[in-house]
Amino acid sequence: MTASETAPAILDRFLDELWAVEGLSDHTLAAYRRDLTALHRWLATRAVTLEVATTADLLGHVGARMQAGSRPRSVTRLVSSMRRFYRFLAQHGLRADDPSVGIESPRPGRPLPDSLSEAQVDALLGAPDVSGPLGLRDRAMLELMYATGLRVSELVGLERSGLNIRQGVVRVTGKGEKERLVPLGEEAADWLGRYLDTGRPALMAGHPPVETVFVTRRGRGLTRQAFWYRIKAYARQVGIEAPLSPHTLRHAFATHLLDHGADLRVVQMLLGHSSLSTTQIYTHVARARLQHLHAEHHPRG
Repeated sequence: MTASETAPAILDRFLDELWAVEGLSDHTLAAYRRDLTALHRWLATRAVTLEVATTADLLGHVGARMQAGSRPRSVTRLVSSMRRFYRFLAQHGLRADDPSVGIESPRPGRPLPDSLSEAQVDALLGAPDVSGPLGLRDRAMLELMYATGLRVSELVGLERSGLNIRQGVVRVTGKGEKERLVPLGEEAADWLGRYLDTGRPALMAGHPPVETVFVTRRGRGLTRQAFWYRIKAYARQVGIEAPLSPHTLRHAFATHLLDHGADLRVVQMLLGHSSLSTTQIYTHVARARLQHLHAEHHPRG
């Protein structure tokens, strides 16, 4: 076997070995061939071959299949086909690595994350009345969540020691007690500075000191439920009728980054996902939005 072999020849060798070593049925072998031939053709449209495809390429194909409406069982089989094939290539020295490692099958029935357009996010962020301390707090929270993609639990549990506005980063302790540093961005840093300078001191007046960044009128940390209530109220205020969840701004953060060309692994790191396959769902959302924009605005869309 050489790297110069064509993809169909490599597939033939792979399938022949599966038949000889494992005695798989013709039906199973045909399913492997369909999946890998479809992957080969999809990669070819991007001037990529099976031999050099990256993890991002494979995830892109999985996302495309999901976008096309493939059933979860079919996508699960596709992921299995890719794993077997790239393990075969690595074992035969055609590749030094296995790009399928870490790619997991989508969970059956897993819903797409709720997200918002950039215009809707702008409207939502501008909804709080920042003339008072509560509005200033809410604006800072919304800006921070959209700028960093924090989970709601990470946002309401954030402590002052985790903020470094001068350096423009926030230190977050996520699931599994794993820490990560996430950049703030100028806008979020500006609103956080305003809240910490005037809004928080007003809310904390007469109360014992606490480390929690975002507090209530009683000087206590804000709960997830209270923040969710505020988001829904602001959404109604600006006429957003799209379905919302407590993580709506986190989902918008990830989707908009991908819309603007961010690498999937960077988004994974910022979100604090342990597996890249958890992040890949956003490729589906981003691709769907781009297709909608193309259809709406292109003269031949």
